[in-house]
Amino acid sequence: MEGRARRAVFLDRDGVIIQEVDYLRRASQLKLIAGAARAIARLRKAGFKVVVVTNQSGVGRGYLTLTSLRRIHAVMRRFVAQGGAKLDALYVCPHLPSDGCSCRKPALGMLRQAQQRFTLDLKRSYFVGDSTTDVLTGRRAGCTAILVRTGKGGRDGRYRARPHRTCADLPAAAAWILGQA
Repeated sequence: MEGRARRAVFLDRDGVIIQEVDYLRRASQLKLIAGAARAIARLRKAGFKVVVVTNQSGVGRGYLTLTSLRRIHAVMRRFVAQGGAKLDALYVCPHLPSDGCSCRKPALGMLRQAQQRFTLDLKRSYFVGDSTTDVLTGRRAGCTAILVRTGKGGRDGRYRARPHRTCADLPAAAAWILGQA
C-alpha cells in the first residue's frame, strides 16, 4: 500500500484560490486569485491530487445555506476549469468552531477523508493555506505546510504555528512544490 500511495496538494479555499471575502454568501462575490487555476493545472499535470479543504462556518451561523454553498463551489469549479484546471475533490466543514466536530481545521477529518478516498501519503503531501489554522492543520497531518501571503497571509494569529515555507501566492507555492518533486 505504501508504494502506491499518492501525493496531494491540499488547498484552503478563501485567500488561496479565491479572494478573501468575509463570509462569502453569493457566487457573484467570487473572484479567483490571479494565476490560481494555472497553478492547479500545473500541480495536477505533475501527478498531484489537488484537494480543497475549507471551513465554512457561515453555514452553521445561518449566513448561507448548503445549497448556496454548493452553487458557489460550482461557480468556483467553472472558473478553475476556464483556466484549464480541475479540482480532484472539495471537502467542507459547515460547523461552528464551538461544535467540536472532527472535520473543522485544524482537526484532520477532511484530510483523512481525502487520504482514504485517494490512498494519499500525507507525509509526501503539501498543505497550502493563508492562515495559522491552515499551517497547523498541515503540520498535524505530517504535510509540508506552506503559508501564502494572499488572503489573511498568516496574520490571523489564531495559533502559534510556523510554516515550512512562505510564498507570495498559490502560483509561487506551486512553483516551489514542483521544484521539490
